[in-house]
Amino acid sequence: MALNIRTLSSQIAGNTVVRQVSFALEKGKTTALIGRNGAGKTSLLRTVMGLLPVSEGEMEFQGANLNQRQAHDRPMLGIGYAPEERRLIAKFTVLDNMLVPAWACKLSQAEIGRRLALIYSLSPELEQIGSRLGGLISGGQQKMVALGRALMAGDKLILLDEPFQGLAPALAIRYAESLKALRQAQPDLSILITESNPKLLEPIADQFLTIERGSLVA
Repeated sequence: MALNIRTLSSQIAGNTVVRQVSFALEKGKTTALIGRNGAGKTSLLRTVMGLLPVSEGEMEFQGANLNQRQAHDRPMLGIGYAPEERRLIAKFTVLDNMLVPAWACKLSQAEIGRRLALIYSLSPELEQIGSRLGGLISGGQQKMVALGRALMAGDKLILLDEPFQGLAPALAIRYAESLKALRQAQPDLSILITESNPKLLEPIADQFLTIERGSLVA
């Protein structure tokens, strides 16, 4: 298993937002986490990334105990994260925004080049706008930059939080096509995607999980 989560709970300001969640992500598979706004999707991803404290349970990633790893160590394990709000650095170029994880993980120039080649093969537009500032590109372009940034760190697992949120239909189709191409280019990569509309992920996902009020439901 790429990621194994057992009876995981986490809190925000003393309020439990993830409740006794247990599931496993298989290597090379895409899992869709479906739920309405406020169901706990983002909180679960933030817990996996170490951005919310674990109050109960365990997380294991390819033999490593994530509970014992600081948030800044998790990208070094090969985990990438694209939050719903993108969180680009407005005064950095598109290229520099994607390179931030590479600097943090101290990747070699050869490895950076290899990962950039993958990113550009999925979204050639990112290479074309690489010198533009992150704060001056469209919301759809920012979504693609966030995906590229996640892939710069995540060569084993990427977490994508509501990637289709706010995208026009044409852009949503392009994003979905990029994910299909990613699946073919990186067959060992595990992907966890959150979404409120399961139909968007039917062509992509191998497994569907549903979350309500912080708990997985049948």
